[in-house]
Amino acid sequence: MELVSLDHNSAPPGAILGMVWAADGTNLRFARWPCPDACRGTVTILTGRAEFIEKYFETIGELLARNFEVVIMDWRGQGLSDRPLKHRGKGHVDDFATYASDLAALEKQVLRNFCPKPWFALGHSMAGAVLLAEARAGHSPFARIVLTAPMIDLHGLRFPRGARGLARGLVWLGLGRAFMPGGSSKPVMTKSFESNVLTSDAARYARTAKILELAPQLAIGDPTIRWVHAAFRIMRQFRDPEYAPRTVTPILILAAGADEVVDTSATERFASRLKAGRCIILPHARHELLMERDSIRTQFWAAFDAFVPGSAPGDTHPANKATRDAGRNLAHLANP
Repeated sequence: MELVSLDHNSAPPGAILGMVWAADGTNLRFARWPCPDACRGTVTILTGRAEFIEKYFETIGELLARNFEVVIMDWRGQGLSDRPLKHRGKGHVDDFATYASDLAALEKQVLRNFCPKPWFALGHSMAGAVLLAEARAGHSPFARIVLTAPMIDLHGLRFPRGARGLARGLVWLGLGRAFMPGGSSKPVMTKSFESNVLTSDAARYARTAKILELAPQLAIGDPTIRWVHAAFRIMRQFRDPEYAPRTVTPILILAAGADEVVDTSATERFASRLKAGRCIILPHARHELLMERDSIRTQFWAAFDAFVPGSAPGDTHPANKATRDAGRNLAHLANP
């Protein structure tokens, strides 16, 4: 179970690879990089739909340089974790609560046994929805959460009620394991750079495509109807005005100003209701902030560094202070 490395995207040294077992027996691949000197805690990277460990080597190296231990996992149905369907190209799950059970397995078998506290989460897109739901339910093991382009709502749905009703009806008809209408097993990264909506950085886009060329077993295609139905169900909760205010975990959200995958306006509205959170929009950024151009990633890290690990115990309103500091860091970058 080796990590796939390229000359210009090699795995940071010192990785410990393994498998955790979810409650239903599903095998989940994880990797852990032990803490360097003067450890500041552990950051768990939780990826978006169709992503995999190797895509985040650059980010892992940057976290190690900040003296964090790093843990990352392939969600079920992705990367080299077990896939629930015989057709490996289908992104499938019956309910997003299943992803929560994957996260619980990682916490119990890896974080508790090996990883120094405090624990932090860095979640992208789909993982953002999972982390928000766990934090709202009071189940989050993380002291602070940083989200990039979380899946609060989808971008550009012309008839959202109709889309939700269609997915629900197709599941009822027993078609939940079929690809979503128009979907296929073709990985998104096989599209040309010019037509992609994920990043404006050609080199990083090509890097991910090259990984999948060398290791096609890491790839998945479009989601199933059942996955889409499950996504609509979890996103419906986020529209409740009382949902966000009852989430007490400190949360920093970085949203993309040019996102064509998730709805940045919905993310902004949700974040405005958080008691211990803030949303910072990075102009011109596309959906995958950590795969973006250096100028955008610099803004991300400025906000991250202001928020994690956070203020010392005893500070007044440390969560709110940290999110304000994150905003000031970005303002300084814009107006040096």
